[in-house]
Amino acid sequence: MPRILIADDQPDVLAALRLLLKGERFEIQTASSPAAVLKALDSQELDVVLIDLNYARDTTSGSEGLELLTRIQSQEPTIPIVVMTAWGNVDLAVEAMRRGARDFIQKPWDNARLLAVLRTQVELAEALRRGQRLEAENLALRDTAAGTTTGQPKIIAESPPMKEVLKLVERIGPADANVLITGENGTGKEVIARALHAISTRSRKPLVSLNAGALAEGVFESELFGHVRGAFTDAKADRVGRFELADGGTLFLDEISNVPLNLQPKLLRVLETGEFERVGSSKTQKVNVRVLSATNSDLNVDVARGRFRQDLLFRLNTVEVHLPPLRDRLDDIPPLAEHFLRQHREHYRRPVEGFSREAVAALRQHAWPGNVRELDHVVERAVLMTPGMTVTAFDLALQTSRDASVSARLEEMSLEEAERLLIEKALARFEGNANRAAEALGLSRSALYRRLQKYGLS
Repeated sequence: MPRILIADDQPDVLAALRLLLKGERFEIQTASSPAAVLKALDSQELDVVLIDLNYARDTTSGSEGLELLTRIQSQEPTIPIVVMTAWGNVDLAVEAMRRGARDFIQKPWDNARLLAVLRTQVELAEALRRGQRLEAENLALRDTAAGTTTGQPKIIAESPPMKEVLKLVERIGPADANVLITGENGTGKEVIARALHAISTRSRKPLVSLNAGALAEGVFESELFGHVRGAFTDAKADRVGRFELADGGTLFLDEISNVPLNLQPKLLRVLETGEFERVGSSKTQKVNVRVLSATNSDLNVDVARGRFRQDLLFRLNTVEVHLPPLRDRLDDIPPLAEHFLRQHREHYRRPVEGFSREAVAALRQHAWPGNVRELDHVVERAVLMTPGMTVTAFDLALQTSRDASVSARLEEMSLEEAERLLIEKALARFEGNANRAAEALGLSRSALYRRLQKYGLS
């Protein structure tokens, strides 16, 4: 019988799923917390894991479930994971799939779809074990071709600024020093943190992440150090903090500038001594953790303004790695785009082979205010939307300076002027093909011809 682990913090959901799956000849185990899931993975072999994305700590954002998904992937990279949530949206589904989920179920679930998804994943897992599929070998070959090693992210560095960054990462990665990673949003600070951990002596221990910018001030201390039952109103059970989870490994603190000023002395203490207490406890605990932190802020300015402790900054940035914005690393844009295209082509099973010459030129000319993250999203959208096998400049949907000027003109145009401009753009887009232009504009062919005659267009 296929063995499935179901994780949800609501007993009625677990009971309903147990009843449904028992009738389908599944061997079922349940867990009500992320910690229980990880413990179950340590103790037995499973065919598929079905996890909720929201638990008691945060019932809407899905962040706790996404973190659990990442932990499962690092602990058991081949096990199929299906995620579910009552707060589903496209962005959350995409992020879950990016982190390794095989499929996404939204509550309230459809029984037939849920069963079909689970059966499919069990069959794939069985085929992989029997050797009928070579997914693991193919993945290893793809990683080798991309120049990666197991657990180490691919860092694309063709431009001189990024080559210097890569040299620094290779030099300091094996050391145990704390590292401060700086750079604009979307430049890849988390990728650098994962690379530093992967080539360190701690690589066999966990890499635990915490986004300080996504937390309310009241939960910071509990997130970092954990709490004991009864420490505050909602503390219904003991909870392990990130420092304990990362013991022996690496803790990545993103958006470090958002740590509240009143908690900075406690963070400084654990960096200096490795000692801390859970919230509500007087028992001192000791951990051995390497801290990597990241920020898009100038912490020296924050120190000058009294928002960040200077002694904490000294502890965090034993070494600083600064990532240049994408606009300063133009040579990296084409290979990055090709890298993302391969990822999304395989994920969405789209027959897209590459970029046209005009598309590559458009990529290089764009300002990229969102940096590498924006490039990834642009390529993902283009892979989904392109009707052909080659991504064109139009498929990228990048707003050029010309497009911006057109948008500004539209705000000042009359209705007839705007209609004429849209018809001109549609004809240019489809190289004068009236049928396709009419279809794109939502017009009949005869209606388009009447407007062509009205505006004197050929």
